[in-house]
Amino acid sequence: MHIDHAAHEPARHRVGITAVASSLPEHEVTSRQMQERLAAASGLSLPARMLERVTGITSRRTAAESEYASTLAVRAARTALARAGLAPYDVDLLVFASATRDVAEPATAHIVQAELGSRAHALDVTNACNSFVNGIDTARAMILAGRARHALVVTGETPSRAVRHDPRGPDQLRDGFAGYTFGDAGAAVVLEAVDRGGILDVDTETHSEHWPVGGILGGGSRHPRGDEHTYFHGDGSELREVFEKVGTSVLDRMRQRTGLAWSDFRHILVHQVTVPYLERFVELTGVPRDRLVVTVPELGNMASATLGVQLDRVHGRLRPGDRILFVGLGGGVSIMTMVWEKA
Repeated sequence: MHIDHAAHEPARHRVGITAVASSLPEHEVTSRQMQERLAAASGLSLPARMLERVTGITSRRTAAESEYASTLAVRAARTALARAGLAPYDVDLLVFASATRDVAEPATAHIVQAELGSRAHALDVTNACNSFVNGIDTARAMILAGRARHALVVTGETPSRAVRHDPRGPDQLRDGFAGYTFGDAGAAVVLEAVDRGGILDVDTETHSEHWPVGGILGGGSRHPRGDEHTYFHGDGSELREVFEKVGTSVLDRMRQRTGLAWSDFRHILVHQVTVPYLERFVELTGVPRDRLVVTVPELGNMASATLGVQLDRVHGRLRPGDRILFVGLGGGVSIMTMVWEKA
């Protein structure tokens, strides 16, 4: 467990998010289209509208063949820098924070930086669907340590590349079913020191004994080669049970520590896997549904880009003093909260 009592720092030591952007691929794939493709490739007879009924997802965006994780990250980064009034060379820390990467080596941050034309210290941060929030927290820590003044944190997620579209029988369909919720997206934020507000509180809880529950096993030293390991696999029901068992304690601690009630947040951004899972989250936590920014029905599970896309949708309407709660849920398993107040 990690707790960062950021709220107790002097104002001059606070770091805030000063610009936000996101990017979505143009190509849209409906659940009906995906199910038709699955049925045709596998020969399985699937119930009508099965994908949509089980997940609540009607569509998602998928990257074109010429689009990569870095492509989506660069698009969002350029918009975020423009909104912050910064040029690429003003950035002295670039963090690519994603569950997806372009290549195993070097860090995808260098590919993003080469496209932007910056000379910042560049590195990757990866922690499944919590990667983007972890990247923001890492950048904040480096600014507080005096290692950077302007940090750019970007994500580009292309989990659709890990979807098995030709399952050989019901077992493979079940094992890869979570992948059919995936959608692609990119997001970016600029961080710098602020006089008021900023990131007020950060907390994480990790239960790593559950790491085998789901993931993409290929590309590392265990399975360096072989297409079979490049598909997402996992037991969605087991993963949901883990989050239900441990996911509320970190929220309870945050509320007790900060003294904040749900009504103190303008919006609550939570990682979204399926509509039923989101409804279960609301039931377990008591989070008011009208505080949520719901993206999963039309965009699917965008991995770590989910919270960035949600933040971009509401950022332009926020006023100074408005608070946002980020709730990250990542395979591995980790849960993360971050409280941010607009300066």
